[in-house]
Amino acid sequence: MKSFRLVSLLLALTLLVGAMGTVLAQDDTFMGMTAADLFPDAVSDVERDTAFAALVDADLPDATGQFAGETLTVGVLGQGARGGISGPLYFWRPAFEAATGATLEIVEIPFAQLQTVIPADFLTEQYTYDVIITGSWFYGDMVSNGWIQPVDPFIGQEGFPDYDPTVVAQPLLDLMSWQGQMYGTLNDGDAQLLYFRKDILEDPEWQAAYEAEVGSPMPYPIATWQDLLAITTFFNGKDWNDDGDPDDGISLHLRSGGQGFFHFMSLSAGFAITPGEGDDVRAVSKYDNVYWFDPDDMTPLINGPGHVAALEYLQALAATGQEAQFGWELGEAWNNFLTGNAIATFSWGDVGSLSQKPETSTIMGTLGAGRIPCSTTWYDREAGEMVTDEENPNCVGNTTGGSWHPIMSAYTDSPELAYYFMAMQANPVINFWNVTAGWTGVDPSSLIHLFPPDGSADVAQYTQYGFNESDATEYITAYGANLFSMPITQTYIRIPGTPEYWTILDTRLSEAMTGQQTAQDALDLVAQEWDAVTDDIGRDSQLAIYQESIGYTPGM
Repeated sequence: MKSFRLVSLLLALTLLVGAMGTVLAQDDTFMGMTAADLFPDAVSDVERDTAFAALVDADLPDATGQFAGETLTVGVLGQGARGGISGPLYFWRPAFEAATGATLEIVEIPFAQLQTVIPADFLTEQYTYDVIITGSWFYGDMVSNGWIQPVDPFIGQEGFPDYDPTVVAQPLLDLMSWQGQMYGTLNDGDAQLLYFRKDILEDPEWQAAYEAEVGSPMPYPIATWQDLLAITTFFNGKDWNDDGDPDDGISLHLRSGGQGFFHFMSLSAGFAITPGEGDDVRAVSKYDNVYWFDPDDMTPLINGPGHVAALEYLQALAATGQEAQFGWELGEAWNNFLTGNAIATFSWGDVGSLSQKPETSTIMGTLGAGRIPCSTTWYDREAGEMVTDEENPNCVGNTTGGSWHPIMSAYTDSPELAYYFMAMQANPVINFWNVTAGWTGVDPSSLIHLFPPDGSADVAQYTQYGFNESDATEYITAYGANLFSMPITQTYIRIPGTPEYWTILDTRLSEAMTGQQTAQDALDLVAQEWDAVTDDIGRDSQLAIYQESIGYTPGM
């Protein structure tokens, strides 16, 4: 999700400006403005000049004759001018204003207030925002209430920045649409991956030590959650980085309010979701490819045996790291891994790009990455039993997170200007720059970011921005594998009240992780409290929106 993302430091780029394909002269300008004028907040010559080169390559239409004097107001997750999601708006604002002649007004909204500020603005008919940079889970409220409008009429039209939605990876493109209409445009693309210390796990001496102690070969490459637990259990408490202190097996962010519930989502999918029967394994039925609620009556599934087994596993996994994890937020868990103190973590794409920052990472050149693990044990809800199959584990991909992207208010007075802004952020050249910059909070999402056969990128496009070749290969290959190689993908929740459901889950998970509740008791409470939320909002209306959001036809 990265919604609390505290990413503020710049990736130490080593790119020579000429590698971008554009060599800047002293008098190079864009709409009459120099690179220094357009990027006053750049923290280095390299950052400024590569951004200018990307801007030139983006070939934005001159729209000053159409939009001069107008004001566009954008509401965005508030993390500052150098923070994730909000930061790129500030960075590219002078370029947007130069290209349109309009004024861009940025309104930052803290994550905890997004679920109240935005709805209140629409319900009181203030209509403050022309565009909102939203998390995909807010679609349930936005679409069902008619607060946003489709952008299909604008896509591909002349006079707007180049943007082709067909380059977006389909699982992420799905999150920008509803019932066949496109509401969002490209920006961020979230999915959780497994990251690990490749140099340690491939060291023959450590592999021999593992086999001598455990009695079987190290389960590497890591394919399942069970493999991961075996490895983190072995390495936890050993001084495998030679710093004189015992090191960690795993590094997680588990504080209530610290996004730990996203760890649980990605992990539990393989324990709790079954593929469809027949030719279409992705088909949603009453029993298959569902995770959140029974699609016939909104009964919570969160306290079923698969979810409980996953939470018990998470408790065991967390025990192979520091107790401090229970108080860690996202940045602290990332830092522990990036500074070489943990064998593994699983999280968003930020870890891949941040590992290439010498000022905050000591593991550049040693990164391993893979798609989220499968599980050798899972719950078959139709059969009513747990299944164990070590030869054919259950593999479920994810798009866990916000995949933060712009949507257009149905009440904007400037829809054309709004779409110009949206398409500019989605422009492939500008978006690729954001993906590689490190501090922007923008993760890979598209075929232009991924390697063949999933996409069209090549490793040189990353190494020119300072990425280590091996690390880039690991990271981007894993991202593509998570999106395209999994037989099924965890369904995304997009119904009214989603943040409230998630707050309940977060609170009860924290109680289980800190020993205040058993896994079963904690998830039983979640189910009870979710039922109360559903009844409060309206079970029938929630059921209809839930069925629509996951593509379920009653009777299937």
